[in-house]
Amino acid sequence: MLSSSPSPSSAAFAELRDVHFSYGDRPILRGLSLAVPRGKVTAIMGASGGGKTTVLRLLSGQQKAQRGQVLFDGQDVGRMDMVQLYAARRRMGMLFQFGALFTDMTVFENVAFPLREHTDLPEALVRDIVLMKLNAVGLRGARDLMPGQISGGMARRVALARSIALDPELVMYDEPFAGLDPISLGTAAQLIRQLNDAMGLTTILVSHDIEATFQLADHVIILGPGTIAAQGTPDEVRQSTDALVHQFVNALPTGPVPFHYPGADAAQDFGPHNGGRL
Repeated sequence: MLSSSPSPSSAAFAELRDVHFSYGDRPILRGLSLAVPRGKVTAIMGASGGGKTTVLRLLSGQQKAQRGQVLFDGQDVGRMDMVQLYAARRRMGMLFQFGALFTDMTVFENVAFPLREHTDLPEALVRDIVLMKLNAVGLRGARDLMPGQISGGMARRVALARSIALDPELVMYDEPFAGLDPISLGTAAQLIRQLNDAMGLTTILVSHDIEATFQLADHVIILGPGTIAAQGTPDEVRQSTDALVHQFVNALPTGPVPFHYPGADAAQDFGPHNGGRL
């Protein structure tokens, strides 16, 4: 049943409880509570600036909530010291927007980087793991190429291989479909689903692509102004009567999300006192 309340937390692998967060004097999250079920693909969606990427930053400890709790496997991320935080991050994988590959490293070296950074594995084992991860995303043959020699879709798959190099339990994807052609997008979506199921992962997916995300996700959370507008299965969210959710899901130009960023009244900017100048 569709609900704007968080799911029961008993099976949650990651959770936000009454979280408030602002960038300076600009509030982003206003008492947000949500639960990410273990072993599922959870999509976090909503209009730009609604706090989706902020949720990922809070869970990974890049930002700290001003109020509330951010929990990872029952532990409060905001109260972790650096040793605890690094240990938690080794259980997480992150795919950044547009891949964020190291441009001066080969495909192989990019995927090997977290293994060399966080483990003392012998180089022969690192090689085998890297090749297995690249094989899983169909790019073992591209191991010696540089990021500038591969397509955008291939770069995203390399970044995906890097994000699972340490066999994480939680993988977070920030706009994995942005800028991809239909073939690359379909390939990326299929890989995310297959890896989640084959590796027993918990997946959080931030995306604006309604069609691909709704086909992929088990659970969808639509963020409104700082809190949850609706959540449930993709079919349940599609049937929501919430005005913001209806606007977002149907890509409507008018609704609660305005076209114009808040600013001075137009008459003040274009009035006679400005002499008609822009």
